[in-house]
Amino acid sequence: MLLSIMDATPEFRSAQELHRALHDAGNGIGLTTVYRAMQQLVDSGDVDMITTGDEKRYRRCRKGAHHHHLVCRDCGTAREVRLPAVEEAADQLAADHGFTDIEHTLEIFGRCPQCAAGD
Repeated sequence: MLLSIMDATPEFRSAQELHRALHDAGNGIGLTTVYRAMQQLVDSGDVDMITTGDEKRYRRCRKGAHHHHLVCRDCGTAREVRLPAVEEAADQLAADHGFTDIEHTLEIFGRCPQCAAGD
């Protein structure tokens, strides 16, 4: 049920928002269980997580394809983007300092065209 709710929206959503959607759909799952389930989905690669301020937000993304996100600060809409120059820079930086088995995340926040047009 949780994944089907996540599949229905392109935005990153907080655990509280997901909990509310489950509750509205008649599911009595507890908020703590939602947090645990979301961490398991992040660990398995089925869901991406970003941190905005002090809040974790989750979104269903393509499994196995490394990507970054362009996220609207206003409405939360997210686009998956590939940034080959960032990948090359991360690899070079790691090599320059002798690091191996690296991983990284990058989220870019701004305003989507629809929100910007509303000004």
